[in-house]
Order: sequence, then structure tokens, then C-alpha cells
Amino acid sequence: MNPKVDFFFRKSRKWQKELELLRTIALGCGLTEELKWGCPCYTFQEGNVVLIHEFKEYCAFLFFKGVLLNDADGILLQQTKNVQAARQIRFTGIEKITEMKHILEAYILEAIEVEKAGLKVNLKKTAGFAMAEEFQHKLDALPALKAAFGSLTPGRQRGYLLHFSAPKQAKTRETRIEKWIPQILDGKGLND
Repeated sequence: MNPKVDFFFRKSRKWQKELELLRTIALGCGLTEELKWGCPCYTFQEGNVVLIHEFKEYCAFLFFKGVLLNDADGILLQQTKNVQAARQIRFTGIEKITEMKHILEAYILEAIEVEKAGLKVNLKKTAGFAMAEEFQHKLDALPALKAAFGSLTPGRQRGYLLHFSAPKQAKTRETRIEKWIPQILDGKGLND
């Protein structure tokens, strides 16, 4: 157990017992406990394997390369349609976690084998994401914006592309784009 992570388990009220049991299961599989993104993250030889997180309706194990797991029990969920590699197993009570303990251990051990083998997820390239027409016009009209956007990491580019293309109305897309232009010019992503 990593003392830097303890606060996460103390702050939870609704899912405290569930989160502590998930922690015990992850640590029982020989993983290293770290704090990443404000959540307990369990690694194998510095590779992220599984993360514990909580939401209002559930708590979950998030497998970073879950798409590569066999999922013989059909319990892995894709959080949203835009999540490419990670998969979740959600819980709404300690009974389910207790009942599934051996299955969860098997999934973690399989995820460790994925890390040992050095397997990578073939992610969709940034060019494969839809670009809002309004954003393309801005890039064409403002060379500094085009250069700044081009210098962002692929993940930050994808974040903006998803954010800008999500609204149905053109006016909303335009408003979003205008709001975020200064952030792009500063070389920052949506969450920086």
C-alpha cells in the first residue's frame, strides 16, 4: 500500500468498503500502487494496468488496455463511444465485488500478461476524427492557430476535435471554438 493513495480511500463515503476491497484485490495481484490523475493506479513494471475510480452511481476498475483482454465473462464496458483502449468493470455494491473476486483477479492477471508481452492498442489516428467545418475554416484563416494546433500532442488535438464537433448547432460549435482559441494558441489542451 502506498500512503500517498490513502486519502482517496478515506474521502469516499458512498463507496468506501467497495473501494477498499478493490484495492485489496489489485494489491493481491502483485501490482504497484501509485497515485495518478487523483486516483489509485496499479502498475506492472511502470506500465498502467488498472485504475480504481468512483462516480455517483458506481465505482469501477478501469483496465487501461481492456480492449485487448479476452473478456470471457462479458463484463467489460466501454465508457463512451470515444474511448478506444480502456474498459471498465462497474460495481454498485460490495456483494458483487466479493462474488466476482476470482474473476477480477483473473482479469488483472491477464492484463499483467498483456503488459509483459508489450502489446499495444492500435489507436485511431487524429486524422480519423471528424473536424467541425467551423474549426477547419478558422485553421485556414489563421495560420498561427493552425501551427499551434499542429504542435499539440495527438491526444490534445483529439480532445479539441471531439469537443468542437459534438454540438448539433453551428452557432454552438462556433462559440466553443472561439472560447478555446486562446488555449490552443498557448499550447494547452482542454484540461490543462
